[in-house]
Amino acid sequence: MPAQIVHLPNGQTYTVTPIFGGFTFRSNDLDIHHSASPPGWTVNLSTEDALDEDDDRIRRRSKIYVGRGEEPPEPKDHKVTISHRFTRPTLQNDSLFISSVSVPSSSDFKTPASPSRHVAMMLWATLCWYFHKDPPSPHLTTEASSETPESGRPKGDWRVRIRREGIFKTRNVLPKLERMGLITSEDSTVGIETDPRCPEGWTDCFVSRRAFWMIDPRLFLFTLAPVHQSPLPSQSPFTSRPSSPERSQPGNKCLDSPRPTLHTELSTAVPDLTLNPGVSSPGGPFTSGSHLPTYYPAPPTQYIFSNHTRHPIRPKPPRQCETFYTRFIPSLDSWLSFRVPTLSRKPVPYYGPGAPRMAPTTNHNVAGAPGGLNPNSVSVATLPTLANFSERLSDAELLNKWMNNPRVAAAFGESGSLSHTTSYLSNQLSSRHSFPVFACWDGRPFGYMEIYWVKEDKLGTALGGQVGKWTRGFHILVGEEEFRGKYRLLVWLSSLVNWCWLADSRTDVVMLEPRVDNEKFMQYLQEAGFYKQGEVAFPHKQSAVVKIDRDSWEAPYL
Repeated sequence: MPAQIVHLPNGQTYTVTPIFGGFTFRSNDLDIHHSASPPGWTVNLSTEDALDEDDDRIRRRSKIYVGRGEEPPEPKDHKVTISHRFTRPTLQNDSLFISSVSVPSSSDFKTPASPSRHVAMMLWATLCWYFHKDPPSPHLTTEASSETPESGRPKGDWRVRIRREGIFKTRNVLPKLERMGLITSEDSTVGIETDPRCPEGWTDCFVSRRAFWMIDPRLFLFTLAPVHQSPLPSQSPFTSRPSSPERSQPGNKCLDSPRPTLHTELSTAVPDLTLNPGVSSPGGPFTSGSHLPTYYPAPPTQYIFSNHTRHPIRPKPPRQCETFYTRFIPSLDSWLSFRVPTLSRKPVPYYGPGAPRMAPTTNHNVAGAPGGLNPNSVSVATLPTLANFSERLSDAELLNKWMNNPRVAAAFGESGSLSHTTSYLSNQLSSRHSFPVFACWDGRPFGYMEIYWVKEDKLGTALGGQVGKWTRGFHILVGEEEFRGKYRLLVWLSSLVNWCWLADSRTDVVMLEPRVDNEKFMQYLQEAGFYKQGEVAFPHKQSAVVKIDRDSWEAPYL
């Protein structure tokens, strides 16, 4: 099995190499000195098979026992479990544990403040690699279904068992991982054992693929703080040293400040504005100047009325230019990301994973930058040259180009001048129940979406308000012709659904309302797991009501 590269959503990469009994994960971002023992960890991964006692493999093992002068143990039943080296995933017979850890030099990076968080990050990255492999057959072979054709056998969840060995043998590690939501145990009892060293209740922990893709990676992913990094200016959220308090005048919506009026708060990975021909960015979903996980729980539910509809007060959406979802797509060798468009007249540069970079200006990488990249490196695509400066469009100009495409205009009905598109985008940015989105491949926008809460949307009204309080919906269009196609659509559509599950654990349903005559899109939706609930009439169209439930969703397309 050759070495593989694992791309984490925060841009970090690890090289996975098979060794005897498992795999090593070596960081490509923390090994700045190319040491013989680079930072990373070793995973013991094996497959267990339950075999009949008369199986040839059991007889071969029996000979080994006899050769040692020992009698093989008598099986209690007709099945004997043997463990062998992992070659490909099985539905429920694989097990793993982290056997050893190699940390970077203390002269380069600070020790993680929480060892438990560090263990969780390593386990999450290991599971990310494991669940990106080709899935096994979902069908279970039981005694009752042994005579049933495979296609008609019962289905089970793809899961891997977490063994209480290696670094997981420490008394509090597995309980903490379970409370974080990363691992699961079907034993929900307190237990009667009084010895804390006893593994009672923690021997059958597991992680299922479905649960893995529904837990937010921002809970676990973080970067190590470099020792040489100074708090100013690199860790400052602004591009210069702190200034005096901002000044405002009563009645003004905008602050009178010497700082830029649009998104002055920058990530540590964004260059100084004097080098940036576009607009600044608040950073991605994993940007943290403190090098800590960036997940925040949902706030308590409070209610408000909108158009005679009682619904929860919605959390504020991401800011203009903010990237709120990133994921590497191995089958396309590309990074998919979602960000909020901006009304700025300047083009929006891209600093996230997958962007081409200039050579670093220093000898060390900065762990706070996406993928451990130097914060002074700039995407080549954003450099102001005579060849590309006039070709780069602002978000409003790009959306206007798409809206005036006859194919898009026939479906969306928002063609017109640039001022019309700018006004339309402004209205979407001002909406309290939805927000606009640009979908991007390697930072290049290819489509436009609107994610909304169904309860207070016109769809919720048309359905008589009989929708969940946290049900999401979205409108979608693909503007760039080269990025059309069934497979790319399934990838970003399943990623949109994935984000809805991650954004709020109370969201159990995602709905769409495509026009009933859009048969090809309806077919794609069905292949993505959506099903038709009915139809609804709007003044401008007859729509099908299609939905997907959290319980029936497995994983995004890879």
